[in-house]
Amino acid sequence: MSAQPKEIKSANSKTDQTSPASQWISYRPEIKVLDCTIRDGGLMNDHHFDDALVKAVYHTCVAAGVDYMELGYKASRKGIVAGEHGAWKYCTEEDLRRIVGDNPSSLKLSIMADAERCDYKTDIPPKPESVVDMIRVATYINQIPTALDMVKDAQDKGYETTLNLMAASTVLERDLNEGLELMAQSNTKAIYVVDSFGSLYGEQIQYFVKKYQHYCRGAGIEVGIHAHNNLQLAFANTIEAVVLGCNFLDATLAGFGRGAGNCPMELLLGFLHNPKYDQRPVLRCVQDHIEPMRSKLLWGFDLPYMITGQFNQHPRSAIKYNATEPKEDIVKFFDMLSD
Repeated sequence: MSAQPKEIKSANSKTDQTSPASQWISYRPEIKVLDCTIRDGGLMNDHHFDDALVKAVYHTCVAAGVDYMELGYKASRKGIVAGEHGAWKYCTEEDLRRIVGDNPSSLKLSIMADAERCDYKTDIPPKPESVVDMIRVATYINQIPTALDMVKDAQDKGYETTLNLMAASTVLERDLNEGLELMAQSNTKAIYVVDSFGSLYGEQIQYFVKKYQHYCRGAGIEVGIHAHNNLQLAFANTIEAVVLGCNFLDATLAGFGRGAGNCPMELLLGFLHNPKYDQRPVLRCVQDHIEPMRSKLLWGFDLPYMITGQFNQHPRSAIKYNATEPKEDIVKFFDMLSD
C-alpha cells in the first residue's frame, strides 16, 4: 500500500485529520461512486437484459445511495442487425424512461458513448429532453480529437461529462502526456484511469493516477478509476486509487462485467465508510438477480483471463477460449499468448 494521504476530510468528525484513525475510519465526502453493472455486464450477453433486471439494479442503486448509474451505451444504429443487441446497447429515451420514469431520486444516470461509434450529434438529445445526467466518452489515444468534440457537444447540450481513456497500459508515455494535456483542456468532470486489460499492479496504478493528477489538478478536473479483475486486483487497485485521491470510482454488483469483471460494489461500499452508502440492498440484489446469471455468463477471475491480464492483452482470446468446448490445454493457451 502506498503512503497514506495527509488529510481525509469528514463532514461530521472533529477528529485530528492527520491521525491514522481519521484516515482509515473516516470518509472523504467528495467521492462519487458509479455503478456500471448494466453497461459493462452487458458486454457478456450483448445487453440482452429483461426490464425486471435493469429495474432491480436501478432501485438497488437508489436504495444504496450510489451517486451515478450507467444504464448502457449510446451507439450508432446504422446498419444494425435486428435482435443482435439488446436495448442497453443504444439507450433510447423511450427505453430509459421505461425503467426509471422521470427518475424521481437523487441518483444521477449516465450512458457511455465510444468515440467513432456513436452518432452523437443526432442521437444524444439536449439535456432538457433526456433523463440522462452524464455522458461518459470512451476513447483510445488516437481518437482523442473526436472524443473532445463529443465532450463539447454533450456539454453544450447541458450534460455532465467524463473522459475514459482506454488501454492506457499500451500507450507510449510521450503520447499519453500529449493526450492528457489535450483532455485537461476539455472542462470535463473527470478523466478516468482505465485498466482495460486488468493488467496493472499497485505501483502502476500509482504511476498513472499521479500522472493524471498532474494534468487534471490545474484544470479542476477529478481523476477516476475503472479497474478490471484479471489479476484479482480490481478492488485493491481501486483502494490504491482512493488513497491517492481519486474521487470517481467505478464498480459493479458482484463484479459483473466483461471477462474477469470489475471492482465489486459490495466490497467498495464497505471500504468507504460513508454512512450515505448502504450495502444491504446491494447484497439483496446480488443474491436475487446477479449471481443467478453467473453460471451462464461466466464472468469473474479464471486462468485464461489471468493470462491475458499478465500479457497486457485484450481478453477477447480468453473469451473465445471459454466459449469453446472441449477447451484446449490451458498451458497451450499460455504458450500461444507468450509467443
